[in-house]
Amino acid sequence: MSIRRQSIISSILVYIGMALGLLNTYLYAKWFTEAEYGLIGSFLAFGTLMLSFSNLGITYYVLKFYPYYKDNLPPEKNDMITLALLTSLAGFLFVVIGGVVFKDFVIRKYSTHSPELVHYYYWLFPFGFGLSIYSILEAFAWQLRKSVFTTFVKEILLRAFATILIVLLFLRFIKDFDLFIKIYAFTYIGIAACLVGYLIATRQLHFTFTISRVTKKFSRKIISVCLFVWGGFLVVNISNVFDTLVIGAVVTNGMKFVGIYTLAQNMSSLVFAPQRAISAAAIAPLSQAWKDKDLDRINRIYQRSSLNQLIFGLAIFLLIWLNFTDGVLTFHLKQGYLDARIIFLFIGLTKVIDMGTGLNAQIIGTSNYWKVELLSGVVLLLITLPLNYLLTLHLQELGPAVANLFAIIVYNGIRYFFLLKKFKLQPFTRQTVYSLLLAAACYLICFLLFNAYQGFGWLVLRSAVFCLLYATGVLYLKLTPDVLPVWNTIKTRLKLK
Repeated sequence: MSIRRQSIISSILVYIGMALGLLNTYLYAKWFTEAEYGLIGSFLAFGTLMLSFSNLGITYYVLKFYPYYKDNLPPEKNDMITLALLTSLAGFLFVVIGGVVFKDFVIRKYSTHSPELVHYYYWLFPFGFGLSIYSILEAFAWQLRKSVFTTFVKEILLRAFATILIVLLFLRFIKDFDLFIKIYAFTYIGIAACLVGYLIATRQLHFTFTISRVTKKFSRKIISVCLFVWGGFLVVNISNVFDTLVIGAVVTNGMKFVGIYTLAQNMSSLVFAPQRAISAAAIAPLSQAWKDKDLDRINRIYQRSSLNQLIFGLAIFLLIWLNFTDGVLTFHLKQGYLDARIIFLFIGLTKVIDMGTGLNAQIIGTSNYWKVELLSGVVLLLITLPLNYLLTLHLQELGPAVANLFAIIVYNGIRYFFLLKKFKLQPFTRQTVYSLLLAAACYLICFLLFNAYQGFGWLVLRSAVFCLLYATGVLYLKLTPDVLPVWNTIKTRLKLK
């Protein structure tokens, strides 16, 4: 299945998942207190932190070295997934030990402003364990060209689990929030089990405890590369979740403001959704292209990924920004969530910039220059941590959003100039400029026409006009070659001229 086809199918699944995510966000904001919503957001932050420490670079090992295993071993003698899972399990064991040892430190940091987090401290670990195992299985499935199924599992099934839990809580089958959050802690374990079942059912998951000749041949390189990449993975992930962690530790009524910040984050994750689908589909071809030394193919993937992500990312970002205040008021969410609008502006711009620079992280990560990922990650960490802390003290929950926008500009700038100088690869074309101008024009028209009106009907009309203008512009200007074949297929099936 081609990158285009996988990306399109995955994107459809992503948007279905987005609808579920929007439903869940609405239910959380409607039925849960800000502090309860903040606790749910903190679970993901701490789970990601645990993943960072337990991963040990194993995800990169799967993404980078799978082509060598595939080309030299039959599936039943491929020991890659066995080694990956066992190593990750060992890494998570050390995370648990560290969690016990540093429990008092965490309590000191969070007991004053976020006592809810301290109360559920040990329930963070099954959540982190599930996330750690799933990340390994997902990377392996990507290499098997099963990115469509992994997208379904992560974007739809995971959110469907959450929806079911919320509804069961509302109907009192789950008696209270205490039981809800304890069940919620096992959601990633649930989707990891589903992915394992699928791979076994399709006869693509084989366990062997015999060390293969490929592992023996590349063992030193695998260990050195993984440990080095792990350092970069660690610093980047800490940078990504430090905003949530610092709000809970520093701001008075921390979980409440984590909840407001989480709403802005979840809305901005809709902006970032196409990136997940495109990167999942592109990982295996990029690994193969580097192995084959096919720079032309890498450049095509780089430019297409940048343009497609920018087009979709701008559309979703501006749709949400146009409707944010109206949405909170129309759906009668808690008034405190109006404060999330300005936070969303900065986080959303961060996502758009990250998407607009293309799959630079994946291109560098699958190349022989993966050390650049670590170096750029260190720079990101050195900027993010102190800037997040200082701006949170002065700007409260808005501080991390501002800090992260600045940090991501520097971070992507480093990767952009490296690829440009080293390989003469760069993601931008004339269509990039046209996309930005088109998005700005569509936003301005809709803002001037509809900004003074509120209500569900105006939400629908405002969104419909923006989508119609934007989609028409993309097709008329022929901004991306990946949209036109889809449009032509639609016209053919609908018998349109």
